[in-house]
Amino acid sequence: MSGDSAMWALGLMSGTSMDGVDAALIRTDGEGIAEFGPTLFQPYGDEERSVLRAALKDAVGMTAREDRFGRLAEAESVVTDAHAHVVAVLLIAAEKKGIRPEVIGFHGQTVHHAPDRGFTAQIGDASVLAERFNLPVVHDFRSADIRQGGQGAPLVPVYHRALARKAGLAPPVAFLNIGGVANVTLIGGDGDLIAFDTGPGNALIDDLVFNATGARFDVDGAIAAQGRVDADVLGQLMDHPHFETPAPKSLDRNTFRADAAARLPFADRVATLTAFTAEGVAAGLRLAGAPIRTVIVSGGGARNPVMVRMIAERSGVEVVPAGNVGFDADFVEAQAFAYLAARRLKGLPSSFPATTGTPVPVVCGEIA
Repeated sequence: MSGDSAMWALGLMSGTSMDGVDAALIRTDGEGIAEFGPTLFQPYGDEERSVLRAALKDAVGMTAREDRFGRLAEAESVVTDAHAHVVAVLLIAAEKKGIRPEVIGFHGQTVHHAPDRGFTAQIGDASVLAERFNLPVVHDFRSADIRQGGQGAPLVPVYHRALARKAGLAPPVAFLNIGGVANVTLIGGDGDLIAFDTGPGNALIDDLVFNATGARFDVDGAIAAQGRVDADVLGQLMDHPHFETPAPKSLDRNTFRADAAARLPFADRVATLTAFTAEGVAAGLRLAGAPIRTVIVSGGGARNPVMVRMIAERSGVEVVPAGNVGFDADFVEAQAFAYLAARRLKGLPSSFPATTGTPVPVVCGEIA
């Protein structure tokens, strides 16, 4: 890429697992990736997470993106403040390296995703960030796609393709991100993209572990490793129309429930829900019918060796943590929203018919 056309962009992501705020800098022209910059993670505190969980419950009643009833307005302030703090700290680290971003990509915190009803809701006030840091802030990445008839998700596939090219990975190859929800990008030999949400990621497991122990997640899959997967319960969990629906398709964090596993011993519940995530990925790969032999995995699930092993066993493909091919598994999505912000400034599309179902490619994001 031309050095003159590349810019530094700062991306922010707070995923459906609600663990905290990821921030990352990359230098890009919106097509290729020139350089990776500093990264930063700030976990949400217990009080912040409590507010967000309360807001998620209230958000079930949302009928429009702008709704801010119940705890939603308070949660928006929490999200905005947390992101502003992360940006301020990361900019100090960047300045020491002579890096000055030209744009911020601010995804916000998803509280409701309802493309079938024509909206998706991410809270967080982009105008506050734009005013404080005197930078353009690209936000509300998903709504333009939904207005065109797309699912509004996943949006990261075009960045996955750029990563594959930078790493010299020969297609066909797949990128799997396991956050609260799991999504996969299939990159064909001609660079064509197919993408969709495969099913639950970490959300059901995180909620179960938190409610039972107060821990935020199953560290290293240790609880799942002690349990037994109940095949009958797993079959009940997989009896959901999502797994037979052709791509593209997307999910809300609350699409799936774990009621079928409620009577199992705790460790068996965690093991069975871990297998649920893995089987969802395997089902998605089978349904897509793509000749994928290697899956690059990132997100929180990449740190769960039990989940990674189950995915490999159930899908019959090699599952490689992103770190093994030179990527930072924890910051792929934050980097992606930096990349998407640069694409927005350059007027390049970020969603496509085979990734979100939009009838035409869509330039995604509003600029504050």
